[in-house]
Amino acid sequence: MRHVVGGLRLLAAAVGLVALVGNFVYVLGFSTFTSFNYFSYFTQQSNMSNVVVLVGSGVAALRGRSESPLFVSVHALVTTYVIVSGIVYGIIVAESLANGYAIGVPWSSQVLHFWIPSYVLVDWVLAPGRSRISWKVLGVVLVYPVVWGVATIVRGADVGWYPYFFLDPAQVSWPGEFLMYNAIALGTIVGVLTGLIALSHLRPRGPLAGTAPPPGHADQPGGGAGSGATGAAGAAGAQEAGVESGVVVSPGSVPAPSSPSAPSSAGSSSRSR
Repeated sequence: MRHVVGGLRLLAAAVGLVALVGNFVYVLGFSTFTSFNYFSYFTQQSNMSNVVVLVGSGVAALRGRSESPLFVSVHALVTTYVIVSGIVYGIIVAESLANGYAIGVPWSSQVLHFWIPSYVLVDWVLAPGRSRISWKVLGVVLVYPVVWGVATIVRGADVGWYPYFFLDPAQVSWPGEFLMYNAIALGTIVGVLTGLIALSHLRPRGPLAGTAPPPGHADQPGGGAGSGATGAAGAAGAQEAGVESGVVVSPGSVPAPSSPSAPSSAGSSSRSR
């Protein structure tokens, strides 16, 4: 079983990396394209982080080792950001169809926004070898999004470009719309992580066959564990959808759309542009 899980994670990491490269090539000719702008998007950042997490967790499974307490917390955070990327982009595409215009979705965007988020969610629910995630991880899930958002606003004021409409003062009014849209984005992130943590408690998963507990496992003398980490973050908006899909979206033209990893003796459970 551990070889299947590890192999699938490495395959998903490879597919995600190919999609990131393909998406970069796809947007090279866009008028808003610069390398710095491209890597400012939530989808790119979350999916690049996800490639690293999938490689790490895949190698650990193949080698018969459980994820460390720190790594499993990072795993939960990155999975959250990738899933949020898919949810928001799906809403944007649905809104475009409902309002009579189509947003083209190239294969790279389909992989990054739909297939990879779906895979990491299934992996989280079904893959064995992940302990219950501590609720304390909720305390750090917004650290990166808030820091990223402040840095993006400061840079946007300097260069006149924002990756998402809800950060652009030319597209949202202050303070009403700005606070509303950003509260929705941050609330979605918290809600998704809450769901992942709850799933890890409701669906206890046993260890991967043949895996060894990491150092400091609770079943070992003096063992213990903790949680906490930050990952890549952000939220997606209409501008991102336009750039990723090859559609130039003018301002205002689109509706606003882990804890200890080693299982205990009783058993335990279990994701840019």
